[in-house]
Amino acid sequence: MPLEFQRLSMHGIVEAAFCVSAFVTFLFLGSIALPGRIEVGGPSAGGSSQKHKLNGLLLFLLVMFGALAGHWAGLFSLASIPPRLPALFVAANVLAFTVSFALLLRKRGRKTLADFFYGVDITSSWLRVDLKMFSYRPSLIGLGLINLSLAALQIKLHGHLSMRMALYQIFCFVYLANYFQFEYGMLFTWDMLVECFGWMLVWGDYVLVPFFYALPGWYLLHNLDPLPPAGVAGAVLLYIGGFWLFRGANQQKNRFKRDANARIWGRPARSLEGRLLVSGFWGIGRKLNYTGELCMYYAWTLLCGFESFVPYLVPLWLTIFLPHRAWRDEKRCRTKYGGLWEQYCSHARFRMIPFVY
Repeated sequence: MPLEFQRLSMHGIVEAAFCVSAFVTFLFLGSIALPGRIEVGGPSAGGSSQKHKLNGLLLFLLVMFGALAGHWAGLFSLASIPPRLPALFVAANVLAFTVSFALLLRKRGRKTLADFFYGVDITSSWLRVDLKMFSYRPSLIGLGLINLSLAALQIKLHGHLSMRMALYQIFCFVYLANYFQFEYGMLFTWDMLVECFGWMLVWGDYVLVPFFYALPGWYLLHNLDPLPPAGVAGAVLLYIGGFWLFRGANQQKNRFKRDANARIWGRPARSLEGRLLVSGFWGIGRKLNYTGELCMYYAWTLLCGFESFVPYLVPLWLTIFLPHRAWRDEKRCRTKYGGLWEQYCSHARFRMIPFVY
C-alpha cells in the first residue's frame, strides 16, 4: 500500500510552518527552563570559551516519550506526520534560510555569498543560549520524531512492526540518546570550535539531518520480509562494533582533554607533550571515531536490503563527507601543532582504517 503524501497547498505549508516553529520554540524554551549542568566549552578560534547548559538528554526523552504517550492516549497520531512531510520540508527550509539571513544581517559592512554560506561568527547566542549548540536539538530530536512516526505508520498500515523496522528504531534511538547523554563532548568538536554558524550548518541541522537521514526508515515502511537470524546477528554485531569504536574513541579524547592523567584501557594516558593523545584508539588511528559512526549507519541501512540504492545515499554521503572532514581537520592540526603533529602521525599511522587508510 503506497504512502500518499498530502498535496502541497498554502494552508498545508502554513500549518507546517506553525508546527515547525512551535517545535523549535518548545525546545528553545526548554533549553532555558529545564535543569542541566553547566559546562565551559573549549576555546574557539577566536580565543573565547562559552558556558553551556547541557539538558539535551532530558529534552530528548521528554519529547520522545511525550510523543509516544500522546499517541497511545489518542491525543494525536504519530502516523499523521509522514503524509505531511513535504509541507514540513518546505517549512523547515523557510526557517533555515530565514535564520541564515538573520545571522548574516548581524554583520556590519559588506557582505558576500561566502559569508551567507559559511557564516560570519563562530559563536552566536540569544538569551544566553548558544544557537549553534542548540541547533543540534531540533535536528536530532526531529530525526527521532520522524523515525517514530514511520514506525507508527507501519503499524497502522500493516498491523505490526517488522523485525527490520524494530531493529532500525532501536539502533537509531540508542544512537540519538547516546549523543545527548554525552552532549558535553560536542563542546570540543570541530563544529563548535572552528566552524562559523551560517547557512551550511543551519540548513544541515534543520533540513538535511531530520529529513535526509530518515531515508532508511522510509524504505523499511513496506519491507515486511523476514530477517534471517544471520542477518539479525550481522546487523547487531556491526552496530555494536561501530558503537564501541565511535563512543569509545570520543570518550577517550574527551577524558584526556579534561584530565591529562586520565586512565585509558586501564593505563595512564600517554601523550605528546601533554597535547596529543597517543593512548587507546588514538594511538592506532587518527579518526577511528568516524569509522565507528560509519559502521552504525551501514548497520541500520543494511536492514533495508538491496532492492534500492536510495537508502544507501545516507551512509554513502557520510563515506564521502567524513573522510573529507578528517582531511580538513588534519590540515588544521598540522598548522596548529607543526612538527608535533608529524610525530603524532608516526604513532597513529592510519587515518580511519588500520593497515588500509
